[in-house]
Amino acid sequence: QVYKGLDIITNKVSAQEQRLCRHHMISFVDPLVSNYTVVDFRDKAMALISYIFARDKIPIVVGGTNYYIESLLWKVLINTKEKASMAPGPVTDRKVELEQLDGVELHRRLSQVDPEMAAKLHPHDKRKVARSLQVCEETGIPHSEILHQQQEEEGGGPLGGPLKYPHSCILWLHADQAALDQRLEKRVDDMLAAGLLEELRDFHRRYNQEKVAENRQDYQHGIFQSIGFKEFHEYLVSEGNCSPETSALLLQKGIQALKQVTKRYARRQNKWVRNRFLRRPGPNVPPVYGLEVSDLLRWEEDVLKPAVEIVESFIQGREPPAEPVKMEYDVNENKRSHRVCELCDRVIIGDREWAAHTRSKSHLHHLKKSRKLEAASRAAETVGNSGGTETSGEDSTLPL
Repeated sequence: QVYKGLDIITNKVSAQEQRLCRHHMISFVDPLVSNYTVVDFRDKAMALISYIFARDKIPIVVGGTNYYIESLLWKVLINTKEKASMAPGPVTDRKVELEQLDGVELHRRLSQVDPEMAAKLHPHDKRKVARSLQVCEETGIPHSEILHQQQEEEGGGPLGGPLKYPHSCILWLHADQAALDQRLEKRVDDMLAAGLLEELRDFHRRYNQEKVAENRQDYQHGIFQSIGFKEFHEYLVSEGNCSPETSALLLQKGIQALKQVTKRYARRQNKWVRNRFLRRPGPNVPPVYGLEVSDLLRWEEDVLKPAVEIVESFIQGREPPAEPVKMEYDVNENKRSHRVCELCDRVIIGDREWAAHTRSKSHLHHLKKSRKLEAASRAAETVGNSGGTETSGEDSTLPL
């Protein structure tokens, strides 16, 4: 929502709603800027938060991207040297340059300068590997060492440094999965009815057509990361160059893909809340209050009224009437453990991911196959060792 224009695809808050309460951080970055990062967001947002506090107001940070919210709540990001420019034009971000290299080469370089970080990152995760290399190059300090410094600060923990705003609370709006999926599908239909395709066509014609022609389309950076661009790419680039029937099929394919990826993203958001907020180790975690939004007809009773009561109690220093959500976490769990599954030829990062992998269908299939081969090998060895005890007219030198 920081990018100018493209109000439908980014689900911007309506102008009518913006008039009810002053909004910040909306529509101020040129869509051609491809090196706008979470660090840029954090720096601008924290200055705004200070400005709001100075006017004796209360800042309300609204999701969804919980990674960006986490960057405001805790000291978890690392500043590297100032970028050359935020103006439209060629990308000068060192991380983007590094991402152009082969993944194996990237991981080899990181292993040389920061073996500890290399062991924690999956070799295929080019973006994180490139970021670690960038941090090392631009600060002169290994990424892992900077993370250790953050964690060892007073109030720090396994996931980063201390909490920046100790008097904060989180309101987590969650819904039954079936109700949420149905609502997200309807949202895509509403976006289409509001003119989504026209907005995408216009943007494709003005900004994207030239990149496609030169085969330098990039859906990993800037505005093009937004859900909805790559899902309709095939439809947009072939429109007018194929039969109406093919175009209609590609359009339906794009619509279904948009619905699927939107639902998948919602699941990731909820997973982030559970793992990074609710299960966050250490005492410096704001209370998280759950608000049920499955039935929109009960918005007043289930969401608005309890939210107002929680926030009023919080401001007045009273105990809120609602209990915060509690979720147990394993203090011994290592989120960055490094294991190699020889059977599946895969690197697995994290204890929980390893446990999930060992229960997965693909791993169990390879395990079953391996055991069959071992049993067959043992049987062949047994028969081979007993050879020569019987005589027959057959050539005993023939292999079994």
